[in-house]
Amino acid sequence: MQVSSQQSALAGIKVLDLTRVLAGPWCTQILADLGADVIKIDRPGGGDDPRAWGPPFLKDADGRDTDQATYFTTCNRNKRSVTIDMATLEGQALLRQMAAQSDILVENFKTGGLKQFGLDFDSLHAINPRLVYCSVTGFGHDGPHAMRAGYDLLIQASSGLMSITGQPDGVPGAGPLRVGVALTDLFTGVYASTAILAALEVRHRTGEGQHIDMALLDVGMAVLANQASAFLNTGVIPQRQGNGNPSLAPYQDFPTRDGAMILAIGNNGQFQRFCEAAGRPALASDACFATNTLRVEHREALLVEMHAVTRSRTTAEWIALLEHRAVPCGPVNDIAQAFDDPQVKARKLAVSLPRDAGDGIAAISGVASPLRLSATPPVLRYAPPALGQHTDEVLRELGMPASQIAELRSARVI
Repeated sequence: MQVSSQQSALAGIKVLDLTRVLAGPWCTQILADLGADVIKIDRPGGGDDPRAWGPPFLKDADGRDTDQATYFTTCNRNKRSVTIDMATLEGQALLRQMAAQSDILVENFKTGGLKQFGLDFDSLHAINPRLVYCSVTGFGHDGPHAMRAGYDLLIQASSGLMSITGQPDGVPGAGPLRVGVALTDLFTGVYASTAILAALEVRHRTGEGQHIDMALLDVGMAVLANQASAFLNTGVIPQRQGNGNPSLAPYQDFPTRDGAMILAIGNNGQFQRFCEAAGRPALASDACFATNTLRVEHREALLVEMHAVTRSRTTAEWIALLEHRAVPCGPVNDIAQAFDDPQVKARKLAVSLPRDAGDGIAAISGVASPLRLSATPPVLRYAPPALGQHTDEVLRELGMPASQIAELRSARVI
């Protein structure tokens, strides 16, 4: 990711961001990283809830905690913050004016929640037929659960994802677990940005925008991937297997002399090379282990053999032994170790952006966009904004005089 003013992939695209929490903001941050001008609408006085979801909190120049949570910075880089009270008629009119000049609107209110404000798709499509309007909800805009609020944890549970995550029954610590990050929120953001870019391409051909209905539940079911396919085609309900893979073996964590490592062996050739490097070539030709299907069938016996072998060396020794033999192997890092990895450093995945919002926070760090476009790479422009940091700037761009901005502020519309 470059700090640059060069022409970016979505230069000239304006996004009105009415999203909150994570799924919607993750989507709009992807668009912002690609160069779109994303205007984030915050509630006056409080803003997006994750601004206060701490600890941990951002620190000021003296190393003291502020009242701004690090959670918010996760998904609001490259955006400009404008505070508008959409419960007021003046605020609604202002948002409609902004929507009339936007290419994309993304919102994650409950089904029907924006209709009362005249900010639903039908109302805004009448004003701006070119508008691509993306709604993000927990359960979608139809069906018996359409009116339910949806949060990632609920979707991880209801989609079945938690039922296949964690240690198997009979093992200490057994039971369903959530994934360590809000996976369905994040995937929904990625899917939503993909759908928006597809809708923009359709607009190039037809001149018309459209409505996109993104649901966390739909995405949660989709990312079950091979586990869903296995159930739908066999009727067998997948079970928790810890770090094991239901279709591959050996493909999990293994104990080493000083900790643990990951082996991700995906074919018979890799297994054969592992066995040769480990000094156990006969394992690869054993009648129980000669093919992946046999290794999965005899998984427990294979693990007994593997554990005896992998404990003979340290993690670093195994990596040094296997990495030049094309056997996928690696450490089990904590997050600090991951950011210290030389490959992570080489890819410049930790980034920092200066912020001058008068609140004592000099810079905010985050993770670079993983999108690597050779001609139009993502660019760094703005740190995650302070609440209302760009209100006056954006309203001036709408052609609003300073006197009117002052009146709106006095009336607490902004």
